[in-house]
Amino acid sequence: MDTLAVAAVLTAALLHAVWNAIAHAITDRLVGFALIGAGGTAIGALAAPFAGTPDPAAWPALLVSVSLHIAYMGGLMLCYRLGDFGQVYPLARGTAPWAVALAAAALLGEHLPPVRLCGVLVVSAGLCALAFAHGRPTRARLPAIGAALATGLMIAAYTLVDGFGVRASGDPLAYVSWMMLLQGPFYGLVALVVRRGRLTAQVRPVWRIGLLGGALSTTAYGLVLWAQTIGTLAGVAALRETGIVFGALIGTVFFGERFGRVRAAAAAGVAIGAVLLNA
Repeated sequence: MDTLAVAAVLTAALLHAVWNAIAHAITDRLVGFALIGAGGTAIGALAAPFAGTPDPAAWPALLVSVSLHIAYMGGLMLCYRLGDFGQVYPLARGTAPWAVALAAAALLGEHLPPVRLCGVLVVSAGLCALAFAHGRPTRARLPAIGAALATGLMIAAYTLVDGFGVRASGDPLAYVSWMMLLQGPFYGLVALVVRRGRLTAQVRPVWRIGLLGGALSTTAYGLVLWAQTIGTLAGVAALRETGIVFGALIGTVFFGERFGRVRAAAAAGVAIGAVLLNA
């Protein structure tokens, strides 16, 4: 990948880890994701008049992606309700790169040289090692792990769909703007229906940090979509998952989770895989 694209994806990885940490930190998950969606909608509304609309050829992919993103957000909510940030986040993100690599090769005809395919596998293995750093999961943790794996497959699905859609759109900014406009309000509307008169009081303590999470989410995804226009889908998908290294550090510093030798080695593996992806 182009050096600028690599820098964009790594920046997106950091922003992605931060907004997911925000989502995890807001204990009322529905309110948190409603605010994150509202922040994304606001960014989309500001950008859309300048970006215009995507090419008509991109709309089928865009609409499918909106549905997948809504399901993905629901999966994240379930993950963060059932499990620890330091486990479910890396497992969900680590599932996606190899799934994208296999699907992109089978469906889109993308070919990865052996060294870069090795990079995808090393990144995924490192991320999964981060998830299981504290040993074999107990039966009580299995629902969280199942939710994380399902969420990872949704990540792979929208990555593939968006890879096609953003290339067809001809303008990543237009694509991401309309993505946010269409998907962003969903959980806000759900919160309005479910919480009714209680919503204002529940939103008030966390609205600033929640909207910030939405802005970071939109910026991160916009950078990834731009990178997908000039790099392979599998390469971008794997490189963006280096964000879990940032996530592990955030978990240690802000959530009091142990980093330890295994997590440190796994993080190093992720970094090596990122180098192989760009060899």
